[in-house]
Amino acid sequence: MIELYIDTSSSYLYSALLKENQILLEVKKDYGQQLSQEALPAIITLFEQNQLTPQEVDRIYVVVGPGSFTGIRIGVTIAKTFAWTLQKEIIPVSALRAMALSYQGEKKYQMPLIDARRGYVYGAIYEKEGKAIVEDSYLSLTSLEDKAKEYDKPVKISNSILFQKEAEPYDPDILKIVEYYRGAKPVNPHFVNPIYLKKTEAEEKIEKSGETEKNENSNPNEG
Repeated sequence: MIELYIDTSSSYLYSALLKENQILLEVKKDYGQQLSQEALPAIITLFEQNQLTPQEVDRIYVVVGPGSFTGIRIGVTIAKTFAWTLQKEIIPVSALRAMALSYQGEKKYQMPLIDARRGYVYGAIYEKEGKAIVEDSYLSLTSLEDKAKEYDKPVKISNSILFQKEAEPYDPDILKIVEYYRGAKPVNPHFVNPIYLKKTEAEEKIEKSGETEKNENSNPNEG
């Protein structure tokens, strides 16, 4: 079986080709603002260097979030295009679970963190082997740390500069992630969508304007 892994949920591209449960070649590179231009060519290069074609892939694993709004769309779009046009199996992957699964230390609990700005994070608490204790959430870092007090100081994992001094750097163990998700049921490509957890700024503005209008139209003497 030939498998393709894609993660563009941050400014990094994490991608690999696997064959018979072994990684043939992988890329782990921070493309920054160039990710949208560089992701697909880098993935195609993986195929070329292994003398394979996308048609030979049996299954695609794609990280659907949470994370960067723009980044997630890049990877999901690439994966869905391959899966739909070539009729390949596709399996969605949680960015936070992938981070937890990649931890190599001895701590029983892991707290993967993705910076969501202004004191908020996309975070969760996982037990070893990928079991979620606190589900993937968008919440304040303080709130997550309060929850973590119940779980023997989980190790923090992140690839954000913000957490550089207090967290283990995220280095995806792509083989372990794929092994975890290999038993998952494939999804129709049309139903694979980004999981943001947080509303976009445009959605938040629309919601706020709707609340303002509702308040202005309400009758203060009603009832």
